[in-house]
Amino acid sequence: MSEMLRFPDGFLWGTATASYQIEGAVDEDGRGPSIWDTFCHTPGKVFHGDTGDVACDHYHRWEEDVALMAQLGVNSYRMSVAWPRVQPEGSGEYNQSGIDFYRRLLDSLVEHGIAPVVTLYHWDLPQALQDLGGWTSRDTSKRFADYAYEVVSALGERVRLWITLNEPWVSSHLGYGEGEHAPGTADLSSAIRASHHLLLGHGLAAKAVRSVMAPPSSLGITLNLAPTRPASNSDADAEAALRVDGYANRWFLGPLFKGTYPKDLADLFHPVTGDSHVHAGDLETIATPIDFLGVNYYFCHTVADSHGAPQPGTAPFGPAVLRAVGRPDAAVPVTGRGWPVQPDGLTEILVRLRHEYGPVPIYLTENGAAFHDYVDPDGAVKDPERVDYLESHLKAAHAAISAGVDLRGYFCWTFTDNFEWAAGYSQRFGLIWVDFKTQERILKTSASWYAEVARRNGLEIGRRL
Repeated sequence: MSEMLRFPDGFLWGTATASYQIEGAVDEDGRGPSIWDTFCHTPGKVFHGDTGDVACDHYHRWEEDVALMAQLGVNSYRMSVAWPRVQPEGSGEYNQSGIDFYRRLLDSLVEHGIAPVVTLYHWDLPQALQDLGGWTSRDTSKRFADYAYEVVSALGERVRLWITLNEPWVSSHLGYGEGEHAPGTADLSSAIRASHHLLLGHGLAAKAVRSVMAPPSSLGITLNLAPTRPASNSDADAEAALRVDGYANRWFLGPLFKGTYPKDLADLFHPVTGDSHVHAGDLETIATPIDFLGVNYYFCHTVADSHGAPQPGTAPFGPAVLRAVGRPDAAVPVTGRGWPVQPDGLTEILVRLRHEYGPVPIYLTENGAAFHDYVDPDGAVKDPERVDYLESHLKAAHAAISAGVDLRGYFCWTFTDNFEWAAGYSQRFGLIWVDFKTQERILKTSASWYAEVARRNGLEIGRRL
């Protein structure tokens, strides 16, 4: 007899997307260019030269997509607003056509009984603001707060949860520090300034929207978090793991929940970055109380001390000042993208958050995997690997709840196959297959499985469709 793991009453079962990854229509109805438009059209930046110009054509096919969500049976949907679609220059005039698009989409979601969860910034900064320094400029924090206020004022009564930022670590460190994401610069000092201004923008936005956010809506931020583990029992590797934990996790958790940057990392970065970008009162603003924390979880970091020289089977992790290398465990299975499958890390990070940062409500705002999906001769897309992945991580989430974590929802990444940033269209994370030439959508086996989980509000271990 199979075992049923029940989730709390009112638990949100959803899928998640981001505007640039699905919408397309990059130059329609008054939308301005974003840093990702520029980045994608810069040769050599994105796999195969792919762009988000069309993506999943969601801008024109949103009604079909909402109908698919209803068929999927989810009770929530996490999406993002494209800043350049509603405010093309990032300041000044707002674009009514863009606001109306999101109003129609949100109204349709509510009509279908799907609670909207809206991210205000999922990486598509207006290019006009980047031309003025982007997130390395303090002014962008203020522009973001103004934009957030206007969007929440226009759309707020339709939205269950507001998320200010998605993964500021990625925006700052991969975008400004390592050049893997837009805008594509590689400078540690720029990354640290960008990370501070992103967090400041969050705090300013949180203060701004409180006055217009309609109850019972609530507000939070989403961080990508990962347990960081030493590759060996050596003191050197343990110290490297602590540095990486500071870089990947505590650099954002500390200001948000404790009003301070972790001293070990601040001391490490100070010779490179200084602290002139941190003004009096900034950390108090960043620590403005939030109603919930969104967590995106995919894998753990296993790291070793670099010992000042490259080592076989390792790759540098983060900036050189961390003196750390990643050392994957060959015994751990990987996804089609090569990411390790480590569901135990999900339980670990959720329980740690409760113990170290208090009993804040948490939503798992992203979790999922890319595999080598294909349409078989019968026209079906069978993805048992994804079902196994999701089942193992939902078991891990349930274990965290059993340990006292106030976990209130799970959002599978992602709804449809889409434009996966620098990987272009090479990685399929979706519950729904997309033919990017014809825009045909096909529900994968995992979609049917996930629909049953959502319907039951529980996980029947070992059940297969």
